Amino acid sequence: MTNNPKMQNPSEMLANLRNSFNSGLTRPLKFRERQLNNIIKLVEENTNLILDALRDDLHKSTQESMVCEIEILKNDALNMIHNLSDWSKPRSVEKDLVNIMDKVQILPEPYGVVLVVGAWNYPLTLALSPLIGAIAAGNCVIVKPSELSPATAKIIAELLPKYLDTNCYKVFLGGPAETQQLLQHRFDYIFYTGSTRVGAIVAQCAAKNLTPTTLELGGKSPCYLDSTVDMDIAAARIFWGKALNSGQTCIAPDYVLCSQEVEKKFIEAFKKAQKTQFGEDMKDSPDYCRIINNNHFNRLVGLLEGQEIAHGGHHDASQRYIEPTICVNVDPNSPLMKDEIFGPILPIIRVNNAAEAISFINAREKPLALYVFSNDKSLVNLFEEQTSSGGVCVNDTIMHFACDALPFGGVGNSGLGAYHGKFSFDTFSHQKPILEKSIDKFGEMLQSIRYAPYSEGKIKALSLLSRKRKLPIPREYISHILLVVFGFFVCYLYFMIMGKHC
Repeated sequence: MTNNPKMQNPSEMLANLRNSFNSGLTRPLKFRERQLNNIIKLVEENTNLILDALRDDLHKSTQESMVCEIEILKNDALNMIHNLSDWSKPRSVEKDLVNIMDKVQILPEPYGVVLVVGAWNYPLTLALSPLIGAIAAGNCVIVKPSELSPATAKIIAELLPKYLDTNCYKVFLGGPAETQQLLQHRFDYIFYTGSTRVGAIVAQCAAKNLTPTTLELGGKSPCYLDSTVDMDIAAARIFWGKALNSGQTCIAPDYVLCSQEVEKKFIEAFKKAQKTQFGEDMKDSPDYCRIINNNHFNRLVGLLEGQEIAHGGHHDASQRYIEPTICVNVDPNSPLMKDEIFGPILPIIRVNNAAEAISFINAREKPLALYVFSNDKSLVNLFEEQTSSGGVCVNDTIMHFACDALPFGGVGNSGLGAYHGKFSFDTFSHQKPILEKSIDKFGEMLQSIRYAPYSEGKIKALSLLSRKRKLPIPREYISHILLVVFGFFVCYLYFMIMGKHC
């Protein structure tokens, strides 16, 4: 496959992938496991190349690249390999009396040919993590890395064909025009990570073919902070979440909601956290990322115009460096509060209490993440129950993303669908319902009550059989109880027979 987007032919790529899928090449679990193991090999054998590419694109430190890009991919693949056999099995479901004699189950099956569109802020993870889920589910895939992280996109395009079956998995390079061209073709599933604006375009293109989608978007993730917490610890965790990848994280805390009293303590603790984590001058730290390009740098610097800066504000266009910056007395209607910041700027909005903070959050679009820092459990419960967001993280930031037992995704304006761990496998699998009946005279005698001619007696019988009932004991215990009863019955027969012989 060529790395020149002008020479890539989407129609030919799709035809090749569809032929491969229809041939059943990706169906065997051994094939999927082999591809997943090869992704682990790709990452392990090319770690230095990947680190260099991430450094070129975003000035990522080795630790951020290892933890947030490389190790997370290896663990994604290992998790799929370890659980693939169980997750792909048909699973039985609860039955009512009307289906008591039937075999009723759900069979996960691959959608077919999937498009994965990655993002530039975590250019390796956000392209390959969905790919891992799609491979595990048995799909063929086109991966479209972000053109805004060219070094990593090039690495993906060069390495994937060396490790994965090129008849089933392909890389498509290009910018917005090429992506728009790609979206005109029919896919069986589209997984997109990026902005809400482009996500809406992807959804419109998918709707033309009724293609199901997962849209991993973003939004302004609020962070409520009260006086009950250890402020040094809270500020260190909020600072880390905002400074990670220079704030270019879809679930970075976008703004803080707190009282004026808490604000003062937080700003001082935030300064202390910055010095502890990055030294006297962050610009000299090898651990701090840079803004992805000049357009985003200029956009972020423009957001600071007219703002009251309580901390930070230093920037250097030659290095695309922006220091973590706190803005206070922020107008809720200012440009800073309109769209997701996606950079190391942290506005503070003053509120008098939690109820006011909840009202502020609910008056806006649903965020991808909601952060609550409080030791008051009843207050935390208020935020969990009275707000809507993609996810909630209490007394920390970002870390819910790392727990693959939890689904990761947005709601409303912040996204559609979710993935991570088993949720990735399920996302890329059609959950096919299957009902099997036997063909015999006894069964047909029971089933005949649904046939015409209809009667009052048949209506009553069908109503009785299909009625939902609350069982006196949990359903999962019924089979155990029946097994015990059957065991006693067998033992009873055994002793009855043995008694007669004696």
